[in-house]
Amino acid sequence: MFNSKLNIGIVYLLTIIFVLVNMYFVSKNQYYAYAIPFGLFFILLYFFTLDKLMWLIVFFTPLAITIKDDDFGLGVSLPTEPLMAGILLLFVIKIFFDWNFDKRFIKHPLTTILLISLLWMLFTTITSELPIVSIKYLVSRLWFVIPFYFIFSKLIKKTADIRLFSWLYIIPLIIVIVYTTIHHAMWGFDSKAGHWVMSPFYNDHTAYGMILAFYLPISVSLIFTIEYTKTMRVYAIAAATIILFALFMSYSRAAWLSMLGGIAVFVLIYYRIKLRYVLLILVSLVGIFFAFQHQIVDKLSKNDQDSSANFTEHISSASNIATDASNLERINRWACALRLFEERPIVGWGPGTYQFVYAPMQRAKEKTIISTDFGDGGNAHSEYLGPLAEMGILGLLNVLALGIVIITIGVRVYKREKDASTRHIIMGILVAFITYFIHGFLNNFLDSDKASVPFWGFAAILVLWDIRQSENKTNHEISEENITQ
Repeated sequence: MFNSKLNIGIVYLLTIIFVLVNMYFVSKNQYYAYAIPFGLFFILLYFFTLDKLMWLIVFFTPLAITIKDDDFGLGVSLPTEPLMAGILLLFVIKIFFDWNFDKRFIKHPLTTILLISLLWMLFTTITSELPIVSIKYLVSRLWFVIPFYFIFSKLIKKTADIRLFSWLYIIPLIIVIVYTTIHHAMWGFDSKAGHWVMSPFYNDHTAYGMILAFYLPISVSLIFTIEYTKTMRVYAIAAATIILFALFMSYSRAAWLSMLGGIAVFVLIYYRIKLRYVLLILVSLVGIFFAFQHQIVDKLSKNDQDSSANFTEHISSASNIATDASNLERINRWACALRLFEERPIVGWGPGTYQFVYAPMQRAKEKTIISTDFGDGGNAHSEYLGPLAEMGILGLLNVLALGIVIITIGVRVYKREKDASTRHIIMGILVAFITYFIHGFLNNFLDSDKASVPFWGFAAILVLWDIRQSENKTNHEISEENITQ
């Protein structure tokens, strides 16, 4: 009884203190104290239910809004990135007292490559042209990777958890789609308005299109979940249809092309087309390109089809390197990245520094109407050339190794998996990664929470299933050996 009255008294006392503190700040036209309950709520989650906090971050990610830091050209996504930064801090403290990660996960090839890339990022931060910018970039990469690759690996126990992870991103993404569609409709679905109507949730239509292309195959895979009721299957069909519609209305040519590439890879894997045939086709295509490269470039240079609301014309404009400002500016950024690499081929200019150092590398003949003399227009627009310029040849090799290993694991896990529902969602994840790596030739997004949360989360899932299947295979081989003996 005494403890009960004491607890009630403490609650009343804290409530009175909170009201008085709020009254004081309100009288000063300051409203910061209203954030105290939310802060206390998240602190409790950090120490008592970290898994629920992780799920909350997943849900908030599509709805997060980026606040820019004009001094350093970097931004913070609210509320997700501060929450992930808190998890990173908690992780750093915890590893000194309780390191209990599965050794198989830590020793997995993908984890090894990831750790090497982080170590190289640390080294190139030390040698960076702009150390403060690179430190911020490195820390932000850590608060993406640590929560959603390492810690997230402890949350996923069964296929239902993969579906939960998928839905927790898809549901708020649909909210963003509804907002964007209504906003777009107010502008008569104009193609130019389609570049920014998803703001403030996504900076532009390229980031928006990327995530739609990423989640379309995953949403389609959910339709074929055997355990789902008819109602849940209808929800999955509705989600996939909405995402497909949004992808079409995004006017993102890179997203459309990446989706076509994803479908092509799906066909190759699903119908078990031999790898040697695929390599033969690729070698043939490369050979044809080099044999007729002058004719191809000449043909492309004569294409003057600009972006358009017409679907066919808009697709045609993707190969316009004569007048399309977007394509020409992308080529300008790529050329600058290569020049930056030529000057510092080993360590690069430092993580996150491209946008601050590429301006002097521009050539007058390569500039476009959207180029800026100060080089404040953004990044290298390539998931491969950006790291090449910022972290040298090893930066590029790390990205390529990461992509190759993820795709290899995805194919292996899909082929080994016996459960039908799990096979479907693994295929969805695999195709999603294919769309991302194809998209990576034209844009880069791993410096944002919108892409990093699903990217590292699904990468961790593939590693977990790869380890689980390898262990089951080993146990099965041991059992077979014992039987034969």
